[in-house]
Amino acid sequence: MKVNFTVNGRAHTLTLDTRTSLLDALRDHLGLAGTKKGCDHGQCGACTVLVNGARMNACLSLAVARDGDEIVTIEGLGSDGALHPLQEAFVRHDGFQCGYCTPGQICSAVGMLAEIAHGVPSAAMVDVAAVPQVNGAEVRERMSGNICRCSAYPNIVAAIMDVQEASR
Repeated sequence: MKVNFTVNGRAHTLTLDTRTSLLDALRDHLGLAGTKKGCDHGQCGACTVLVNGARMNACLSLAVARDGDEIVTIEGLGSDGALHPLQEAFVRHDGFQCGYCTPGQICSAVGMLAEIAHGVPSAAMVDVAAVPQVNGAEVRERMSGNICRCSAYPNIVAAIMDVQEASR
């Protein structure tokens, strides 16, 4: 089946088996290896991407169901060669150790901050300037779908809190 979607600002048309997950389409057909395959069951969050501004586990969505959608992966978060503020904060706060979960953590955090700012997922979610203040406990709860086996959670939360404070 032909599938049309926009990934990181570029239109793509792929002919895919109807059983192909969005994760496999991104990695195997578009060569975007930043989105990681972790559990392949939607339990770890390593494959989190942004679909029409909402965070989504790419392993749980069929690519054909994303026809016409706008998808942003970790590779598409920054602009003009600059890192996204959350990417910068993860580096600054050492919010990664092995780095495997980091792309999903960052995409999830971008989506989470948009949910907080807008009340619902929004296409404007990569702009963190309007994020209301939330505490660390709420950040941890909202990020609970993303597992870090290296236990970098305190640093991940610190990075997210840093970005939301800097947006004030």
